Amino acid sequence: MPSSVPARRQEKGRRHLLDLDAPRQVVQDPEQDARDLARVQRWVMSTLAVTTVLHLVVGLVLAAVMLDDSPASSKVGLNVIAGIFGAIAVAIARAIHGRRIASPWLLLGVVPTAIGLWLTFS
Repeated sequence: MPSSVPARRQEKGRRHLLDLDAPRQVVQDPEQDARDLARVQRWVMSTLAVTTVLHLVVGLVLAAVMLDDSPASSKVGLNVIAGIFGAIAVAIARAIHGRRIASPWLLLGVVPTAIGLWLTFS
């Protein structure tokens, strides 16, 4: 007697398709699932925010490097502003993760300023 189940469903090794004989397991702890989702959302949000601000920082450093007929104070000013925005990027990430904003991590804002000054005047 032929089976009413199509041959494709009887094949082994096709686990990536919907298996009606083995339904998806229900989440046992919805609160844990919500916490995991919130953690992933925080990481995605902080990554996007920091990446966006760092693009601005790189743009400011490149603007300082590309200025030809400007005084040195303009180039230094752009690099200092890049450093301030670098510190703001760190502060945004710490705020999104619920950490104390004022911390030694804010000193990472010195890095874009140092790199920018090195690129500008070397």
